[in-house]
Amino acid sequence: MLPEAGELPEILLDLAVPHESVNELVALRRRFDREPQWRWLLDRALSGLLHRPDEPGAAIGPGTPPVDDPLGRCFPVFVYLAALPHALAHHRRHGVDPEVSRRTLADLGWQIALHRGRHGRTGLSTPRWPSLHFRGELYQLGRLQFQRTVLTEKLAPLVTAAGAAPGPDAPALDLHIPDFLGPLSPDAVERSLELARVFFPRHYPQEDHQVAMCASWLLDPQLRAYLPADSNIVAFQRRFRPAPLDPEPDDEGPIRFVFGEVVPLSELPRRTTMERAIGDHLRSGGHWHFGRGWFPLRDGAGSLPV
Repeated sequence: MLPEAGELPEILLDLAVPHESVNELVALRRRFDREPQWRWLLDRALSGLLHRPDEPGAAIGPGTPPVDDPLGRCFPVFVYLAALPHALAHHRRHGVDPEVSRRTLADLGWQIALHRGRHGRTGLSTPRWPSLHFRGELYQLGRLQFQRTVLTEKLAPLVTAAGAAPGPDAPALDLHIPDFLGPLSPDAVERSLELARVFFPRHYPQEDHQVAMCASWLLDPQLRAYLPADSNIVAFQRRFRPAPLDPEPDDEGPIRFVFGEVVPLSELPRRTTMERAIGDHLRSGGHWHFGRGWFPLRDGAGSLPV
């Protein structure tokens, strides 16, 4: 399943892998032919990734082997390269447009670029994240990514009590917000939602996704104390019917998302409204929390209290 070294550059470029990483990955690919232990590990990891391929959430995503070796650091990338034919076959089987496939799977390249920007070398900071893309569980549709899943344990009672889903295991779409696709404007979000309302009934008609949900620090209502009332983030929050915040703080999440890495509070810059919001809140002794919310896909948005 793993592409030959000579085939790899074009495949990597199609997946938006940074040019700086292409030669390194091609050179590392050749080791799979010379060192059978890596091929054995690859086969095991690929088998886990493709475990029960038509069941969302069943994958055993590839981890990074605990060895101080460049191939170990890049190993998850090769697992996804080996899984690429399976991902494309799944998309074709469900009639997914090739352009949607391209944009969805190109998130692998962005994740490599993100790791390279933070650490100066090729790898994946969250090696299991692309398993959703390569199993057909997640799709890039405009500004947002949509993951096929079921209602989470924390949201299911709220959704079913509102009569918006038939039960706690009802299919739902989990919204993810890439940070590399420009502003999270209301128009861009609405366009993505309209695409999703057409895409999933067409390509996964057996799954009746009645609810969209999201879990993110961007849904922490404390942000409204720092951001303008007409900001994109506040508008995004207002789409959701809220669930209680996680009691445990999630300070590292917004720091990584906004600043790219965790640094001492005194060194966090204050160049933008969001940077000032995240840093000033922490410096004042506050904490950020993971927020959760949902809204019915077919009946429009909910509304958070001001």
